[in-house]
Amino acid sequence: MAVLLLVLLLALLFVGLGFLLKVLWWVAIVVLLIWVLGFVFRSADAAGSRRRWYRW
Repeated sequence: MAVLLLVLLLALLFVGLGFLLKVLWWVAIVVLLIWVLGFVFRSADAAGSRRRWYRW
């Protein structure tokens, strides 16, 4: 009985981790798109001046 509970707990853990990893991939994609859009709009905003695209 304990082995069955351990297997079910491991299966639940792996399903939860898989879902979490899928969510983290979507979050990473959204953050990457926001970063790219910010880069594009910032470079278009500073097209006339010689500003750097990074802040430091």
